[in-house]
Order: sequence, then C-alpha cells, then structure tokens
Amino acid sequence: MPPDIPHPFSTAESGSFARETLAVRIPSILRTTFAELGLPSQAPGLVPPAVRQSFRELELELTSGLLRGLRERAPDRHVWDSACAPHLGRSWLDLPWYFAEAFFYRRILEATGYFQRGPLGGVDPFARQKAHELAPEEGVRRAVAMLAALPEGRTERCRALMLGSLWGNRLDLSLNVARLLGSLVGDERSDLLVDDSHAVAEQLEARDSKPVTIVADNAGTELLMDLALGDFLLQAYSIPRLTIHVKAHPTFVSDATSADLADALAALSRSLEPRAGALADRLRRELERSRLIVEAHPFYNTSLFFPELPAELLRGFAQCGLVIFKGDANYRRLCSDAHWATETAFDHVVGFFPAPLVALRILKADVIVGLPTTAAKELSAEDPMWRVNGRRGLIQARVKAPNPAGGCWAGAG
Repeated sequence: MPPDIPHPFSTAESGSFARETLAVRIPSILRTTFAELGLPSQAPGLVPPAVRQSFRELELELTSGLLRGLRERAPDRHVWDSACAPHLGRSWLDLPWYFAEAFFYRRILEATGYFQRGPLGGVDPFARQKAHELAPEEGVRRAVAMLAALPEGRTERCRALMLGSLWGNRLDLSLNVARLLGSLVGDERSDLLVDDSHAVAEQLEARDSKPVTIVADNAGTELLMDLALGDFLLQAYSIPRLTIHVKAHPTFVSDATSADLADALAALSRSLEPRAGALADRLRRELERSRLIVEAHPFYNTSLFFPELPAELLRGFAQCGLVIFKGDANYRRLCSDAHWATETAFDHVVGFFPAPLVALRILKADVIVGLPTTAAKELSAEDPMWRVNGRRGLIQARVKAPNPAGGCWAGAG
C-alpha cells in the first residue's frame, strides 16, 4: 500500500464535481428512486407511509441537515457504525466523496426496510430502473451485435471484447452517460486515453492456467458485455475458473447483484437471437461445472477502499492470473479516490494488490493516474469536463508478476 496517499476528494470542495454530486445529482436520484419504488405487482410510488416518511427525512437531511448513522438492526450495522463515526453531525456537503455516496445508497436501503421483514424487505429499490435499461432486449441486441462483429484471431477477439465491456460502462443509471453522449460506443482514437489491451492479452496467453476474476460494476447491458467477455475467456483459454464478483445487495442504482446476473442470463435465454441463447447455454453449463462462479462479498458494499481489502479477498486474488476491475467506482477504490497527480504511475498506486490486474473504466469522477501531465493539460483545454462526463475511457493494466522481494511492480506502460 503506497505510504503517500493524498487526501481524498471531498464534497466540501467548492465548485467540484463531488459537491455537485451531493448537492444536485444525489437528491435527484433519491426522488427518482422513490417514484419508481414498490413491489413488482404494484404501480410505482404505492409505498407504505413509513417508507414515504423515511424518504422525506433523508431528503431533508441531505439538503439542510446533518449526517446521522444507521438506526436499524442489520448485518452490516457494525461496519457502518465504524465508517460513520468520524463524520456524525457533519453536513453531507462536508464529507469524503466516496463515503458520502456509498452511505447514501445504504441509507436508501434503510429507508425502504430492505433488511427488515416489512413489505419492501428484500426488494431491490432500483429494480424498475434496472428493468427499464435491460428491456426491451436492447442490451441483448447490443451484446449479440458485438459477438457477430468479432474479428479473427484470439488476441484480436480478446481486445474487441474488452472494448465492448469497457464501452458498456457508459450505461450507468446514476449518471445516464450513454444517453447524454448519444452513444454507447467510444471512438478509440480520441476517447481511449490508455490502452494496455495487448499487454492484457499477452498476460492471458502466458498465464492461462490460473483463475481469472471479474469485479463487476453495472447490471443490464454492461453486465451482458461482461458475460460475453467472461464466456470468451472460459472458451479461449485454459483457465480453471472464472469468478465474477457482484454486490451483496443493491447500491449505486445500477450496480450488479446476483439477482441481476440471473436476470441477464434469463434475458439472453428469452432472446430469439441464436447467439444470445447459445451464450446463455454455455454460461449455465460453466456454472453447473463450477468453472464459472458468482461471489457477492459484503466488502464491496462498504465505503472502504481496496488497500483495505479483507484477508479472504486478498488470498483469492493472489491465486489469479488476472483480475479485471470494471467501472468508475472500482477505479476510485483502487486509487483511494485521492488527489493523485495525473502523472503518478498506476503501478505505484496499486502496489498493494497481489495479482496482475486491469481496470476497464469510463471516466465519471476526477481521479486518474498514469497519464502524462501534458496530455491532461491538453484534455482540459479541449474539454474542461473530460474527467467526469463519461466520454473517455481507459484500459489500464499492471500485468507483470509481483517482485518476491517486496519491490514495486513493473506495469504494462
């Protein structure tokens, strides 16, 4: 773990995207979630009075109140009590940014009684929003179109599927990036800021006898793209196992859970597209054979950064030939969501991690490393919002084996 981690981004920073997120986007997400809330058999918005009141109280707290901790009994209460302790009684506009976002989504679960035995107990408060994104088969058609257009050659296919998985990250319901940009697919020449895909493909060729892990981000179309990539890895390389890590419970609106993965497989199976059905059949066979495993560790729902990974996750990652981190939030957590200089080496920042890794990330937050200062200045002159508007992406890797003497890693570039 780097000893010199800078201070994290904060909602107290005037004019920052972090502050705008908490002041504007988060209250909007709260209102949208309430409008779409309810049991699957109900019309949206038909919720118990106690839930309605809890949403009102949370909105008032966000806009003019002070942060309080959890009040409910829940399996993760002790984790959040510890995380909240330094911040109790402070304004939501004076908090570390990632903590504020993660705790906001946890508070939505408290407001709906997700962990309780009430009418909305166990009900995903974002289910309708996720369903809108996945239907009517738009995501399946996109995944099938990507599969139909794959180039010849294992390395070329690997890169094409990584790009599909990357650009799929533009479909983020908490930011609506693809809708804002009008495109799910990026321009490699101007939108791909770092491209270590060839180094990743070489890593797979050299280490295809070790397990691979995908740490997923969003459900819906992006998860379909991830499943297509995972299927290719299982079929093309002699890896013994592919594990997909998802969230243990709903968060960040569109983050994938085990239920979302099951929904994605069902959508593929329902499709009239032969490639979609074949993909679903292969993945189900691999699940039955335990070559494909789905895990949902509660750590991913916390506000902790990845240098604080628990021992059991670290042990699992250490056995992998490659770990693929999807999305902006996972990148933020790899980098401790800190004010790193852009030219800081990615290798240095992720030096705590025990295995080769690659981040497939669309930029929707300020932190970025491994980029020359001149490139950052040019991008800022061309587009002042380049760090946060979801247009640019990166495939950023550190693929060399760790130095057994404890030194720094050697990265892909």
